[in-house]
Amino acid sequence: MQINELFRVALGLAEPWTVTKIEFSADQRQLGLWLDFPAGGRFACPQCGKNSGVYDTTERTWRHLNFFQHKTVLHARQPRIDCPEHGVKTVEVPWARPGVGFTLLMEAFILALVQNGMTPRQVSRLIDEHDTRIWRVLEHYVQKARSEADFSSVQAVGVDETSRSKGHNYISVFMDLDEHDHRVLFVTKGKDASTVEEFKKDLEAHGGQAKQIEEACLDMSPAFIRGLKDQFPLAELTFDNFHLMQLLGEAVDEVRRQEQRTHPELKGTRYVWLKNDWNRTIKQAETFQTLRTSKLATVRATHLRSVFQDLFACHSVQEAEPLLKHWYFWATHSRMAPMIKAAKTIKKHWAGVLRWFTSRISNGILEAINGLIQSAKVKARGFRSSRYLITMVYLIAGKLDFKLPAFTHATHTK
Repeated sequence: MQINELFRVALGLAEPWTVTKIEFSADQRQLGLWLDFPAGGRFACPQCGKNSGVYDTTERTWRHLNFFQHKTVLHARQPRIDCPEHGVKTVEVPWARPGVGFTLLMEAFILALVQNGMTPRQVSRLIDEHDTRIWRVLEHYVQKARSEADFSSVQAVGVDETSRSKGHNYISVFMDLDEHDHRVLFVTKGKDASTVEEFKKDLEAHGGQAKQIEEACLDMSPAFIRGLKDQFPLAELTFDNFHLMQLLGEAVDEVRRQEQRTHPELKGTRYVWLKNDWNRTIKQAETFQTLRTSKLATVRATHLRSVFQDLFACHSVQEAEPLLKHWYFWATHSRMAPMIKAAKTIKKHWAGVLRWFTSRISNGILEAINGLIQSAKVKARGFRSSRYLITMVYLIAGKLDFKLPAFTHATHTK
């Protein structure tokens, strides 16, 4: 009886619930705990709270935390009461959610494992359950926590897309760019203008308003531009400097690929030109030093890219715009078609490029989150559906308050 009482306390059970039997199977490596209530027990109606007698019971089992690596299962008669006002109602047990075969502690354990880097498949193997059950737990808590999220203070947002698998099945990620928050607000399938409309609806469903969004950061995607202008007309658009540098990096690489046809010394040097001085390897730095004084177009393209990058050291629009104009003239007269094309793209988005010097926002944090998403994809060897990927993004970067239910108390007789 002392051992039974110990397990009752460990499970957080209150009257009328008790541990009536403990059974350990060495062959099955399983611990079974039987929970029960005394004859004549009365329980509160789930709707009105009035105590009523037990109408009948149903035998049920729940998977609990392992006990010294042994699978632990709770067994109990789940009662139904006959409420005079509401009829026959099932009484919720204090150790699990209604209709779920895991205890609350087990669900908390699953969430903790995934949030700390394990994939749902790894968790399923660890606890010897199918990963579909793991995903059900994760989706439930993500949806519940999101339903209670408050977006009323959001004023600056960033948007970017990432793919579920290589080259297709995109999702769009919307993030709060407040420096003290930096949380994923909304994730949805697709990367067209309709995703912005969906985000607006979700924002308003969580206490936000379109008119409160003052700043938005994005790449130069026409779909996102159109969507943000339509749905958030008061928001100033900032074109993310990460994507601007990516645009110029692609132009530099195109110049290199064209030029290496006649200059074989450029073969195998892609990352020599795409990296900055501080992150080249020793060998890459030596190659760069050897070729930097040549008259190669690739060298000139790289210099153009570096000068553009240096513009972001300016302190104001007034300081940056004359230099940007000079850079644009230089780039468009460079006689390098890829650099000319990139410069004209920047000219087309001139106001949004310069807006950075006022807003000082970027999607850098989104790119960091994207890195975590890609890492999760690799560890999981891909996700079977976009729904699973979206759930994982919220777990990684949603900063959700799961408010796991307390279960140190139970519904009991008065």
